[in-house]
Amino acid sequence: MADNQADLILYNGGIATQDDRRSVVEALAIRNGKFLSVGGERDVMAYRTDGTRLVDLNQRTVIPGLNDSHIHLIRGGLNYNMELRWDGVPSLADALRMLREQAQRTPAPQWVRVVGGWSEFQFAERRMPTIEEINEVAPDTPVFILHLYCRALLNKAALKAVGYTKDTPDFPGGDIQRDKAGNPTGMLVARPNATILYATLAKGPRLQPEDQLNSSRHFMRELNRLGITSLIDAGGGYQNYPEDYSIINQLRERGELTVRIAYNLFTQRPKQEIDDFSRWIKMARPGAGDDFYRMNGAGEMLVFSAADFEDFLEPRPDLAPSLEAELKNVVTLLVKNRWPFRLHATYDESITRFLNVFEEVNREVPFNQLSWFFDHAETITDRNLERVKALGGGIAIQHRMAYQGEYFVDRYGKQAAERTPPIARMLKMGIPVGAGTDATRVASYNPFVSLYWLVTGKTVGGLSLYPEANRLDRAQALELYTHGSSWFSGEQGKKGTIAPGQLADLAVLSADYFSVPEEEIKALESVLTVVGGKVVYAAAEFAKLSPPPLPVSPDWSPVAKYGGYSRATAAGSATLRAVSPFDECHPHRHRPSDWGAFPGLLQCDCFAF
Repeated sequence: MADNQADLILYNGGIATQDDRRSVVEALAIRNGKFLSVGGERDVMAYRTDGTRLVDLNQRTVIPGLNDSHIHLIRGGLNYNMELRWDGVPSLADALRMLREQAQRTPAPQWVRVVGGWSEFQFAERRMPTIEEINEVAPDTPVFILHLYCRALLNKAALKAVGYTKDTPDFPGGDIQRDKAGNPTGMLVARPNATILYATLAKGPRLQPEDQLNSSRHFMRELNRLGITSLIDAGGGYQNYPEDYSIINQLRERGELTVRIAYNLFTQRPKQEIDDFSRWIKMARPGAGDDFYRMNGAGEMLVFSAADFEDFLEPRPDLAPSLEAELKNVVTLLVKNRWPFRLHATYDESITRFLNVFEEVNREVPFNQLSWFFDHAETITDRNLERVKALGGGIAIQHRMAYQGEYFVDRYGKQAAERTPPIARMLKMGIPVGAGTDATRVASYNPFVSLYWLVTGKTVGGLSLYPEANRLDRAQALELYTHGSSWFSGEQGKKGTIAPGQLADLAVLSADYFSVPEEEIKALESVLTVVGGKVVYAAAEFAKLSPPPLPVSPDWSPVAKYGGYSRATAAGSATLRAVSPFDECHPHRHRPSDWGAFPGLLQCDCFAF
C-alpha cells in the first residue's frame, strides 16, 4: 500500500533512538517527513519500493536531530555573514591573524565584528587581545570585538566610526574607558548595564535584505552541520517584532528553512513592557504556525527591572524595587491570555523574588498547567527548585559556565561552582529540563561543546567545575538536547525520538558520541543531517546527497573564507583554515587538543550579559 512505501531508508547503522529503552537499532524508514519504521534491517526493508532511496550508514552512529532550547537564531542570522567567528579557535595568534586578513578584505564603511562565542581561556595564550594588538593588525578598518557581554574592544578606526571622543559622556551603567588625557582607549565596559555594548554595536552598517536572507540560510546550514534540526529562539535585544522577523518569514514562505523554529517575543522598551505584550497579544497567538515555524510565547525578557544578567566579576547587584509590581502586571496579563512564558534568571536571590510574584499571580489567576520556565538558573537552591516544580515550571539550561566558569570560581569559590546549575538535582526531582547554548553573543552555538560540558563538567579552558554527582552520562545529556527540549515548545511526542510517527529529524555523526574519549565529544559534527525526511546537510561519504552549495553574499563576508566553528588544533592551527559550512567534505579537520587544566585567573572589571 502507498502508505507503507518508504521515501528514504537508512540502514547498516547504530541508530540511538532515545526511546524509553534507549534502544539502538540497525535501520529506519521515512515516509512523508515522518519516521515510518524503526528496527532491524530486515523488517525495515519490507517498506522498500523501486522509488525508495537507500542510504548505507557504514556503521555510523545516528541520533535524533538536536534541539537547542535557547538560542538567538533570528537575530544571529541577520548578522552571521558580517561576523568573524572565533568559536573554537585555539590560539590568540590565529585569532589575530584571522582579524588581520579579514580587515584587509572588508570594504569601507563596513566593520569587522567578532561577536561572542569565544573565551580567552580557550586560547593557548590564556589571555585576551590588547587594544594595541587590534590596532596593529587592523589600523584602518573599524573593528568591534564583543566579550561575554561584559566588555567590547574597539580599534581607533571603530572609535572614529561611532564618534566616541574625549567629550562623549559615559552611558548610564557603562564606562567608556579613557587614558590620562581623557581620550577613549577603545575599551567599553558594561557596569552593570550592557546597553553600552548593544548600542555601540548597533551603530555599525547592516546587511542589505538580500544579504540577510543569504546570511540566515548560512547560519542555519552551519547549525545543520552540527546536527541541529530544531531550536527555540529566545528573542533578544534590538530584535523587534514583527520588523526583525521579516527575513525569517520570507525564508519560511519560500520553503528555505532547514531548522524548525519556535520563537518567543522579547520586550524592547523599558517601562513600556505591558504595552508591548498587550499589543502582541492582539497580533500573535502561541502555537500559531506549523512544524517549521511557530510562535512559542513571551520572554526571555518580560520586564527590564527583572534583568538578572550574570556578572561573576563583580558583586551580585540587587534588582530594582519596582520589579515585583512590574513583573506581576505582565505575568498576570500573560496568564489571563494563556501565553506561555520564559524568564532569564541567574541568581537564586532574584529567582526567589520572581517566584514570589508567580505564586501571587497563581493565587489570583491560576496557572492551571500553563507552560512556563526559567532560563539559566545557575545558582538556584533546592528550595526554589521545589517551588518551580509546584508551579509546573521547567528550566532551560545552557553552557554559559563553560565560557565563564573561571570567573565564577574566582569570585565565589570552587565549592559554590559545583552546582551551577544543579542539573542532576533538577532531573531527580522530575523538573522538565532542556539543553541549549544561548548563542551567539556569549557561548558558542556548537551543541557538542555543550554536551561535552554536561558530560565532563569542564569549561572550554579545561577547568573542572562539577563533581561526578552533578555530571550526566552521555545518554542523559543527549536526552536533554532531544526529547527534553521538546517540552519547552509544547512538542513532546512529536519530535526528539527516532520512533514511528515522529518528525523525521536526525543526524549521522562523524564519530560515535557514546564511545569516543570525552575530550573528543566537542569535536563531533554531523556528516548527514535530515529534517523532515529531507537531507539538509551532507559531507564525507554522503557528500553526493548534499543540497547545492550556497553562494556567500556579500563576497567579502568572513563566512566565505573562514566559515563558522573552527576545528583547527593548537599545534596545527597556523597551517589549517577553518572550514566553510558549504564545503562538501573536511579531510583536513583535526580534533582539538586538551589544553590542560586552568593555570590561573585573569582579572577584569566588566559585566557579563
